[in-house]
Amino acid sequence: MKNKTAPLISLQNIVKEYQTGDTVFQALKGINLDIYQGEFVAIMGPSGSGKSTTMHIIGALDVPTSGTYLLNNTNVTRYTEDQLAEIRNKEIGFVFQSFNLLPRTTVLKNVERPMMYGNVPVEDREPRAMEMLKLVNLEDKAKSMSNHISGGQIQRVAIARALVMNPSLLLADEPTGNLDSATSHQIMSFFQDLNKQGRTIILITHEPDIAAYANRIIHIKDGLIVTDEINHNVTKAIQK
Repeated sequence: MKNKTAPLISLQNIVKEYQTGDTVFQALKGINLDIYQGEFVAIMGPSGSGKSTTMHIIGALDVPTSGTYLLNNTNVTRYTEDQLAEIRNKEIGFVFQSFNLLPRTTVLKNVERPMMYGNVPVEDREPRAMEMLKLVNLEDKAKSMSNHISGGQIQRVAIARALVMNPSLLLADEPTGNLDSATSHQIMSFFQDLNKQGRTIILITHEPDIAAYANRIIHIKDGLIVTDEINHNVTKAIQK
């Protein structure tokens, strides 16, 4: 774990409460967590543990009730929704279980979409999208419709889309949940390859065999971090 520079992500005593009528539910009870540039971290926990709430705060999809969130040494805790939207578009690449691609749109156009909202000049969009598709070995599928390729290919397109704005952080939320076992392990090997290139990855999962691909594994239970350990038995990437 790197500690010579400021962390890319610093959660400082993060509390998140939800109120339903007169009842207050505390989803996070004081999370303290630093993640450094170039780490590959898995966050695990059972349903209701707080791992999804933690992911939403790291991903600027939600804000804490109290505490401080520093991203790239910038306090984003009290950002407006517009400021958070800009952070999501430019600083964080998202990969979801449900893929979230437009099905009757080409692979290329799906990868270009974040650039439409990021004020990237029109003439730069296709070259950048093709560069990312080449990175995920799918440049030959650029003109294919997104509903005419396999599940594993769809998830790789989603990864290309997540990377096209060159984000500081790749946040993967149960990215293998809709894939068969063999394809899941291929995708996780690909995440390892991206991490070896220096990309910071945070993986949210409830599956130990998927978390085993990460270099660091954090367990959350009842709104608190209960373990935070270096993974000394990292699953090796599948040889392609």
